[in-house]
Amino acid sequence: MKKVKLDSIDVQLLHLLKVDARTSIADLARALNMSAPSVSDRLHRLEESGVIQGFTIEIEPKILGYSLAFYIRIRPLPGQLLKVVSLITEIEEIVECDRITGDDCFVAKVYVKSADDLEPIIDRLIPYAQTNTSMIQASPVKRRLPRLDDYLS
Repeated sequence: MKKVKLDSIDVQLLHLLKVDARTSIADLARALNMSAPSVSDRLHRLEESGVIQGFTIEIEPKILGYSLAFYIRIRPLPGQLLKVVSLITEIEEIVECDRITGDDCFVAKVYVKSADDLEPIIDRLIPYAQTNTSMIQASPVKRRLPRLDDYLS
């Protein structure tokens, strides 16, 4: 993967989009003191290079009734890695999952409406993996952009 050089305008543009990914090209152009076509070209370049991989929304799971969040550390049993990957992608309550180093192989983030809803998820995994579950009490750092200043050309 080729490292992309960002300039200060790219960094400002990414910060503006992080605040509101629905900001119009015209509003971005005004905020950056640039023309709309120039901002559009930059956005296109950032998308083409893979820096921007999509525009998305953030939701609050608790408002939708998902009052509990857990991390499940997953260690596939010997020969079960592909089956575990398949299960992880099928289980809709798993909203994120990272493959990690160390004793476990995966860390999955799960939202459920009640503690009883966690049991069937674990039950689907335990024939193929060892699991260790931790409830998320709070998230003092929400998902955010990595430091972008380090990538200035």
